[in-house]
Amino acid sequence: MPDLIHDGDSAAAVSSLRSAVMLLSRRLKHQRVDESLSPTEMSVLGTLARCGSATPGELARKEHVQPPSMTRIVALLEAKGLVRLEPHPDDRRQKVVSQTEQAEAMLQESRSKRNAWLTALAEGLDEDEWETLRKAAPVPPPSVSET
Repeated sequence: MPDLIHDGDSAAAVSSLRSAVMLLSRRLKHQRVDESLSPTEMSVLGTLARCGSATPGELARKEHVQPPSMTRIVALLEAKGLVRLEPHPDDRRQKVVSQTEQAEAMLQESRSKRNAWLTALAEGLDEDEWETLRKAAPVPPPSVSET
């Protein structure tokens, strides 16, 4: 493994990779199905899809936001019919947030749209580039869900 801090070529490659990944990420975010949702709201729905139901406090920790901010986000998502609040099974003072079927369908449609866009972009890769991509991004296990 090269010393990335002291090797100018490696540091430049890392910087170039970071820049390319950030650009790709921004472009993928523009391939959303529902433009009325903020990136944060989409992220919360993705977290619920990956991790299952959670309290607003747990979601705040997972999303790295303050609990009052998560309370507002959950209220917006509930008003849009994308999450439901249910009593916590062990602590009646808390609520549990879970995604609705509408949110699940929207996330699936959004994934499909982003995958189609990325597929069209990747069609120009030659076999060597595909091999490099496969090595850099191996197929995750089937249980991993995307957002």
